[in-house]
Amino acid sequence: MNSKTIDEVYERNFAVGHRLRSLICSLDEAKLEHHCEGEKWSIANVVEHVSLVEENMIRICAKLLAKAESASQTGDGTITVSDSFGRKALEIAAIKLEAPEFVQPSCKMSVQESMSKFEANWHQMLELKPAFERFDSNGHRFPHPFLGDLSAGEWLTLVGGHKLRHIKQIENLAARL
Repeated sequence: MNSKTIDEVYERNFAVGHRLRSLICSLDEAKLEHHCEGEKWSIANVVEHVSLVEENMIRICAKLLAKAESASQTGDGTITVSDSFGRKALEIAAIKLEAPEFVQPSCKMSVQESMSKFEANWHQMLELKPAFERFDSNGHRFPHPFLGDLSAGEWLTLVGGHKLRHIKQIENLAARL
């Protein structure tokens, strides 16, 4: 088991989000919209996907924390990441996964709209921070399609991990252009 403070996870997620924004801003419209041969998604599509997934992760965190609140389960300001989460995350890090249908990009959202969604998502995460600090983020769980049952703390940790996964994908796509 690996424990981190809620502040550490928020700082990491902020830094990863900043890195993604900087990467996207460094690319011109043609690169953002280009579909590389053999790839299903453009960089713009990847960015939309990440914004959709992040929005869903925040919603899951809110529900899990609400359960802890209703059960009066207080927390200690830490997030515990299980060994199973760490192992499974490493296993899927190097393989290509098929995103579930509900987080597939519509291909109608502009990069600017996706970036606005990131901003809104960040504000929602900040609004959740007091609940993470006050209530148990480790007790209640919700299933992830590849990683299994995750706690609110693990879902919050995954926000940054998912972005990092797709930062690498975007860097690889941009290098091919």
